[in-house]
Amino acid sequence: MIENKEILFTGSDTEGGITSGYHMNDGVALKVPYSFFGSIYDEDEARAVRIAMAQESQTMGPQVALFQKEFAKIFEVKHALAATNCTTAMHAATQAFGIGIGDEVIVTPNTFIATSLVILKEGAKPVYADIDPLTFNIDPKQIEDKITAKTKAIYVVHFAGQMCDMDPIMEIAKRHKLFVMEDCAHAAGSKYKGRPAGSIGDIGCFSFHSLKNITTLGEGGMITTNSDELAEKLQRMRVMSITHWPSSQTSFEFAGYQMEKKSVKDYWLPSHFNVIDDNGKWGCNYRMNESQAAVGRAQLRKLDMLINKRRESSHYLNVGLKNIKGIRGVFEDPNCYHAYHLYTLLIKEDELGASRDEFMRVFTRKKEFRAFCIISQIITLQD
Repeated sequence: MIENKEILFTGSDTEGGITSGYHMNDGVALKVPYSFFGSIYDEDEARAVRIAMAQESQTMGPQVALFQKEFAKIFEVKHALAATNCTTAMHAATQAFGIGIGDEVIVTPNTFIATSLVILKEGAKPVYADIDPLTFNIDPKQIEDKITAKTKAIYVVHFAGQMCDMDPIMEIAKRHKLFVMEDCAHAAGSKYKGRPAGSIGDIGCFSFHSLKNITTLGEGGMITTNSDELAEKLQRMRVMSITHWPSSQTSFEFAGYQMEKKSVKDYWLPSHFNVIDDNGKWGCNYRMNESQAAVGRAQLRKLDMLINKRRESSHYLNVGLKNIKGIRGVFEDPNCYHAYHLYTLLIKEDELGASRDEFMRVFTRKKEFRAFCIISQIITLQD
């Protein structure tokens, strides 16, 4: 949402859109229009873009460096590396873990396709462990039975902004020597026992898509880790496997003077950079640009305010839905600080006397039906 700004559009208003893949397939006009913008922009973001545009560097420059530093501080991690989006962040993480053909990764089935796609792209197999019906997150009790000699990692998703039960998951991973990746696409601003999302597993991956709690001009991502070794690999995976030439000492005489360069070779000998693989893994161009990073920095300053708005609205809905038969509002794990990226209803069809789809038709189309300001997803679970 852009506050107090005039927006000019050209062309048909049916063309594209912030997320043009989401639309009503029968042309129905919703009584409560779907919003494709999850955050708030104002003059802070506009000013940030103008500053970035005036720079000489337009990609991976000072704004990216500052965004990474500020993000790492807020999310209490040693390293934060900006990326083009959460999917590419997770792909870089999968490569950094060394996951490949014949490996298995335990993952939740209740997630966007990207969480599984990055596993498949490296030739590995997603193995699905079921979810907790209260939180909709992967159930730690379901994970251990899925572990085999081929298992390499556990990928968790903090669904809707409520973090998974991370302590038992990390204990299982430690016992079986498995990597843990936190898919934090929904979880900017979420906490588990006081610890921020992305700070507990080996790697965390965030999304700054238009719908998310904070956004960087429609797309963007961040990778977090406390491991120096993984950070070094991730840096190569997001920038085409580029690395610097090893340091050396050179000494020569010129015009009677002894010339010495102790730190690195002259940059033009033999090239500006080297390219190396990591056990057969080659990186790609997953760099964030300066305008996105500048907006991300402005959004970080609003993070608490944005999450508080979501929590206030969601708690209001929880109270209003409390005594409606057949509908259950969001359960909040007392160990978690829920960031409410999504507000997810649970429908019990037998109690409600209608199917999920029937409920949705009434909810979205009937003139006399006035309800909630934002509901992003509805799940049907039958007894």
